[in-house]
Amino acid sequence: MRRRDKTGGKAAKAQRPTTLKRDSAPKIAGRRSSPVSNMDTDVARLTRERDEAVERQTATAEILGAISGSPTDTQPVFDAIVQSGLKLFPGAATTIVLPDGDQMRAVAIADKDSKREKAWRRRFPSVLDRTQMHGTAILDCKVIDFPDVKEHVTGPMAPGARNFLASGYRAITIMPMIRGKTAIGAISVVRVAPGPLSEKQRELLKTFAAQAVIAIENTRLLNELRQRTDDLSESLQQQTATTDVLKVISSSPGELEPVFNAMLENAVRICQAKFGVMHRFVGEEFYAVARLNIPQPLDDFLRERGQRKAIPGSDLDNLYKSKQVVHTIDMLAAPVPSPPAKLAGGRTQLAVPMLMEGELVGAIVIYRQEVRPFTDKQIELVQNFAAQAVIAIENTRLLSELRESLQQQTATADVLKVISRSTFDLHTVLQTLVESAARLCDADKTIITREKNGVFYRAEAYGFSREFMDHVKDIPIKPERGSSFGRALLEGRVVHIPDVNTDPEYTFFDHAKLGDYHTILSVPMLRENVSIGVVTLCRSEVRPFTEKQIELASTFADQAAIAIENVRLFEGVEARTRELAASLEDLRTTQDRLVQTQKLASLGQLTAGIAHEMKNPLNFVNNFSAVSSELIDELQQSLKDVSFDDNKRGEVAELMETLRGNSIKSSSTADARIRSSRICCSTRAKALGSIGRSISMP
Repeated sequence: MRRRDKTGGKAAKAQRPTTLKRDSAPKIAGRRSSPVSNMDTDVARLTRERDEAVERQTATAEILGAISGSPTDTQPVFDAIVQSGLKLFPGAATTIVLPDGDQMRAVAIADKDSKREKAWRRRFPSVLDRTQMHGTAILDCKVIDFPDVKEHVTGPMAPGARNFLASGYRAITIMPMIRGKTAIGAISVVRVAPGPLSEKQRELLKTFAAQAVIAIENTRLLNELRQRTDDLSESLQQQTATTDVLKVISSSPGELEPVFNAMLENAVRICQAKFGVMHRFVGEEFYAVARLNIPQPLDDFLRERGQRKAIPGSDLDNLYKSKQVVHTIDMLAAPVPSPPAKLAGGRTQLAVPMLMEGELVGAIVIYRQEVRPFTDKQIELVQNFAAQAVIAIENTRLLSELRESLQQQTATADVLKVISRSTFDLHTVLQTLVESAARLCDADKTIITREKNGVFYRAEAYGFSREFMDHVKDIPIKPERGSSFGRALLEGRVVHIPDVNTDPEYTFFDHAKLGDYHTILSVPMLRENVSIGVVTLCRSEVRPFTEKQIELASTFADQAAIAIENVRLFEGVEARTRELAASLEDLRTTQDRLVQTQKLASLGQLTAGIAHEMKNPLNFVNNFSAVSSELIDELQQSLKDVSFDDNKRGEVAELMETLRGNSIKSSSTADARIRSSRICCSTRAKALGSIGRSISMP
């Protein structure tokens, strides 16, 4: 049958007890130890080994428990290691040393003798170099084992040895705590009595060193993991806040108030501030555009001051001068505490400038009511919010300009439509123009002065009372410096008077009073650099026009000049058209006469040709008729001497009378035809004369 010993080891065989004789016992004892004594020795040894093993396991368990129980803090682990050393290294002190820059500090020391422990603790911190025993172990990654340090008071580690002996100890064993190829610390066992550690104790010390390294590494990794997690959480929080702000920006185009409120709320919340203010900077002055959690006294102070310059020497003043982040750790430490410190309990302040192309446009200021500096990441986050605020301001400005430009283009298009549709109605065009100019330039009143018969009079108007128009409509405007429109006519340039009551040259005060205006803008209407009129815009209060409004008013003046010039040109074209129409009618009448005359001339020419062709034959007929008459007379004379009977003579006489009659008739007919030919020639000559006169007419 087997049984287990008290040490918990393997079961041993049951041995039969040996019976010794009484008389032989002394003899046997004299020769050798008895089996019982040997067994007792073994049992004691095994028991001691068992107890030591239990103590080592207990110490290891305690250290592992400390490691698992303090994953982010190595101090409990170090304390557990040195406390375990008290049990496992009797009469010795256990120390854990870590490098800290160019020094070494003892992070844990345990000795049952409190006086020796205090004396040993006073030796730290010490310099980290090879003159110190711990320094050599850490720098060279090697074990230092001096059973008697007195033997090393001379040599390279003599300073460290003498310092060690002054604490009252004699022996020391140092085990470096190695991670990779570098020692990150050392664990040592110091003893009062000289002498080495056993091999098991050295192995135990090495185990302690490894456990310390594990604890340090676990803590480092866990801290890095937690830091990384915190960084990721913070980054996620910042990205979420940035996304929220961008959503507000996208959902509120042209509106800055919700954007500023969202930015300030996120900045205060994520940076763990108590309250905050967002300022705009315009014309050397700050004014609050967003507030969050402002204590009432400070809120009343800010509202009472309104738009103001920064208090000299204040954080806002420093931000204005430097255009840099101003981080005040304790506002009450200033010689003169600022209003946020006095009225709202502000202690730590962060002021971040909002810069656009290097120029200050505002600031985000957040406060804590305790002294706790903001981190670099928090400062960077507020800077990102400031950059987003600048982008929002610029986007709003561009959108406003786009809308304004669209309104201007729409108004211009409307005016051009009126111009194109009412070419002959100048009054309608100019009336539409003055109304559009007043609306888009934010003017209360608008009036046009234009030329009539060489003299300038006020014409189309908007916003003025009937009493004013009845008073000024028949008063001619002279180019002079006493009025804005007279000055514009005289100089041919824009005249802008912010306040007529303070202008040294303005004299038309009765007009200003009756017309109820203080700020006036007069823009000349130019044609070939010559003023043909003036567009005048007025405001009832003192409020100067902006550059863009002046530019827009100049555009309206150009359109008015174009409309007036178009009408003038159209009237000139219309008059010329009437002249040309009359000339055309005269030309058509002359052309008709010319055609008729040409026809007559052609007919006369034809008749003259026919008469000319008939004239020669008729002359021959006339000549031959005369010759025939003469021949008949000669024949009658010749026949008187010829004897005929009466019948024959009668027939011959009848026949000659017939021939004479025919000759006379032929001659008469030829003469008639010749007279007709002369009449045709006369008619042709008259027709040609008429054609000449028609061509010479204008």
